[in-house]
Amino acid sequence: MEVDAHTSAAGDGLRSLLSATLSPDKAAVDAATEGLSRIAAAADPRFPISLLAIAAADGDQGTKVAAATYLKNYTRRNIDWGLSSPDLYKEFRDRLAQALLQVEPFLLRVLIEVFRQVIEKDFVKENLWPELVPQLKQVIQSSNIVSPGQHPKWNTINALTVLQSVVRPFQYFLNPKVAKEPVPPQLEQIASEILVPLQVTFHHIADKVLLSCDGTDLEYEQLLLITSKCMYFTVRSYMPSRVKQILPSFCKDMFRILESLDFNSQSEDGATTRLKTAKRCLIILCTLVTRHRKHADDQMAHIVNSATRISSQSIHVHKLDPLSDRIISLSFDVISRVLETGPGWRLVSPHFSSLLDSAIFPALALNGKDITEWEDDTDEYMRKNLPCELDDISGWAEDLFTARKSAINLLGVIALSKGPPVVSAASKRKKGDKSKGKGERSSIGELLVIPFLSKFPIPLQGEDVSSKAVQNYFGVLMAFGGLQDFLTEKKDLTNTIIRNRILPLYSLDPCSPYLISAANWIIGQLALCLPEAMSTNIYHSLMKALTIEDFDELTCYPVRASASGAIAELIENGYAPPDWLVLLQVVMKRISVEDENESALLFQLLGTIIESGQEKVMPHVPEIVSNIANTIMKLLPPVPDPWPQVVERGFAALVSMAQAWESSAPDENKDIEMRVWQSGQSAIAQTFSQMLQKAWLLPVEQMGLSVCSALPPLSCVNDASILLEFIMRSITSMEETASMKVFELVAIWADIIACWDSSEEMEDQGIFNTIKEAVNFHQNFDSTGFFLKILPSRSENSSQGSVISWVSSFITRAIEAYPSATWRACSCMHSLLHTPNFSHGAEDTRMTLAVSFAQAAFSRFKSVSDSPSGIWKPLILVISSCYICYPDAIEQVLCKDDSNGYAIWATALAQISSSSFNPGLSSESEIKLAVLTDSDDDDDVREETEEEFLERYAAAAAGESIEIVEDGDIDDETQDIELGSMDEMDVQQVVLSMMKIHPDLIRAQTFPDGLMERMAETFPEYEQLFHVHRQA
Repeated sequence: MEVDAHTSAAGDGLRSLLSATLSPDKAAVDAATEGLSRIAAAADPRFPISLLAIAAADGDQGTKVAAATYLKNYTRRNIDWGLSSPDLYKEFRDRLAQALLQVEPFLLRVLIEVFRQVIEKDFVKENLWPELVPQLKQVIQSSNIVSPGQHPKWNTINALTVLQSVVRPFQYFLNPKVAKEPVPPQLEQIASEILVPLQVTFHHIADKVLLSCDGTDLEYEQLLLITSKCMYFTVRSYMPSRVKQILPSFCKDMFRILESLDFNSQSEDGATTRLKTAKRCLIILCTLVTRHRKHADDQMAHIVNSATRISSQSIHVHKLDPLSDRIISLSFDVISRVLETGPGWRLVSPHFSSLLDSAIFPALALNGKDITEWEDDTDEYMRKNLPCELDDISGWAEDLFTARKSAINLLGVIALSKGPPVVSAASKRKKGDKSKGKGERSSIGELLVIPFLSKFPIPLQGEDVSSKAVQNYFGVLMAFGGLQDFLTEKKDLTNTIIRNRILPLYSLDPCSPYLISAANWIIGQLALCLPEAMSTNIYHSLMKALTIEDFDELTCYPVRASASGAIAELIENGYAPPDWLVLLQVVMKRISVEDENESALLFQLLGTIIESGQEKVMPHVPEIVSNIANTIMKLLPPVPDPWPQVVERGFAALVSMAQAWESSAPDENKDIEMRVWQSGQSAIAQTFSQMLQKAWLLPVEQMGLSVCSALPPLSCVNDASILLEFIMRSITSMEETASMKVFELVAIWADIIACWDSSEEMEDQGIFNTIKEAVNFHQNFDSTGFFLKILPSRSENSSQGSVISWVSSFITRAIEAYPSATWRACSCMHSLLHTPNFSHGAEDTRMTLAVSFAQAAFSRFKSVSDSPSGIWKPLILVISSCYICYPDAIEQVLCKDDSNGYAIWATALAQISSSSFNPGLSSESEIKLAVLTDSDDDDDVREETEEEFLERYAAAAAGESIEIVEDGDIDDETQDIELGSMDEMDVQQVVLSMMKIHPDLIRAQTFPDGLMERMAETFPEYEQLFHVHRQA
């Protein structure tokens, strides 16, 4: 069916609106956008067809792109729009596929994204498009490149782009939980009907391209690239049976393409496309080696030869563009992966010497591109050459995107590989002695790598970066960094390298910053295995590097940054500096507002020093906190924009200091020490308050804006919360509350967290702790009920609220997050429900809290209710807390969407109360809450669980240990929950009254042996009551 631009819903009005979105007049754009939104909201099932018609019809390019883009966004937001009109949806799908085969490249790039959504749903997941593959096969076979001279209307590049979108979803396992998932039938069909015939075309076009002397044909190069991508998506996870048959031929063509590479050619479109094809070929070879080796065994030798040939081009790495560099990087990765296979040693070992000399080492040596990056972009230089972690040296490493990183990785794999058995003359076995002579397999690191690196001497005094000796020694240092795993096993060798090849560099005058930064990095990499006897010399060398000043016009920031990281590694691995104060002074002296990047790194080091130094550095913490806070306040942006990284690192350092200070509190009976500590605590709290006021309260005042006009940036929310918690915990009087503006800070903090979301576990733990501290502060100092007062909000989405309501908003959202957040949110819900003083005419607020908490907890419970799990306990107990306060209202909540909701909750309560449930009710407050709830519950539910309640309560009352969770025993699972005034209720009386009211339960002979006797021993005054059971 031809694409019709005049369908009923697509007329001049829609076209005009789309055209108006391109207007330079903002008002016209806004009006057009609103008009399109109204049409979209009307849910006309022909709307997508109308957009497609405009995009595919004749017209100006801007309007066509606008229509295609709006269609892409519309289908992404309304993925199920076709369910209401299956016939129209099928029409749209067919028109879309037809349009893709004919549209211009600029439209193809947009519309193909729409097609991917359709493919994912209709073809991959539901397999409801059986005619797609036969039709696509026919289109490809009759397209302009495959069948030239017949005036075809189909464009081969477009058709192959469609094929690429069809196979793309199959690059991942559709059912990853199935151990040996068979190849999906759709992919088998694609391989059989399209890829096998397409291999003939691929070979034919490769011949034309590789044998041509007339330059490159861009369309031919594109065909090779897209076909390579299709093959990669096909074999990345699966191996269709028909692909096995064409694999040898396809590999042969890939080797030819790789052999044709010319890294010296100009970056023309055709040459760039060839490089992209080569990159894809190398990725395919990696996949064949790691995923489908049994099908590629006969190609392994050719794979190694091809990869080593390309890797030798690393001698040109200093002048290569990023794409060419990535190709050389991949060649190293291919060799690494081959070496880690069974036949890898046999295939790669003959190339070891040439790889080291002609490929790996040239990639490691310092070159002109490195020097330029050092001068122009030090952060990029460090990212490429001084990475923070190279922990697992392995050919399977994925995140190696430069030739140098991949060469380092390959060197590490080579060094760890074992050579042939070596037998010394002294160990040759005597005749008939079978126990000797087998020899040991030495590593290639010992046999080849270390001797090779030993050929390069330390540069002479005064040699600069232009010296070949300096450039080569930089390569030696890079190599040592890549030998981390190998050197960890060779302590004596490590000692020798540190003593003879690393430390002497720090004595050169002038020292080369390029070599010193690399030496710092190596020390950080080898921190785990550094010789203790040399630790002091190593530390002093790093301190020298940390304090190095910039040369004339050359920054030494990478030297100082790498030294900072290495010192942190030393300290974290147990090294104690000889003088902590000197280290602190050096770090504090270099922290400034001039160099934010360097200060950010030093803040990290400072946090490590404080956490490890403990009592050695504690006396200096109040002064350090003051200095850091002053620096941070100068670095805060004048308007509430997101804070820079240096500010975030500064907050993190202050958190380390706050936590270290609190953990250093002396025993209360040490009066003098306690007074000194409390004085420091107060000083630190005052500093934190001043900084948070500057960060949260002052920006709006300085801008002259109204209170409701701007919310501070949602930066460092967790760390700032911890600092606020510290402030509240330090308060001892109402005067301090006023001077530190605690109520104002708590109000803005509550407003902030009401708008903040985080899915990272460590990014909100401090917020939950601060919520509980805020509740304590409210109890002790909020005599006017400030936490319950309605306040204006600075958020754009909220006009007003109270501290309690804003905090509640955060925890009702957090309960839906990761499991640990659910536990913490539930614990906070108990505190908010039972602890605040609701006597200030705010009982309605408490009921609102109970209802919202119950709704959130029950909703979360239903999402995990398929099978019993530990997450049930906090959710069910929160509902219990709410139910005890407002039973009628909570019963309505439970039954709102399901009339059995109340019974579902009650049954779950019975299950978590069972002694067999894990984690069970493991604290007195949990047991008390469950018993109190049960006493109000329906008889039919209660009789199912009371015997277990009685057994558990008797155990608690008799002082027996309560069962603790063994698997996954985290703090969140064993917290005491806050019950407020209910904590004063006599649960013993509640339990015994239940027994009096239900004597039939006592007479029933269903209790575990000895339970009644233990109860009688625990409660002797009720011995007569238990005697009833013994007589029954």
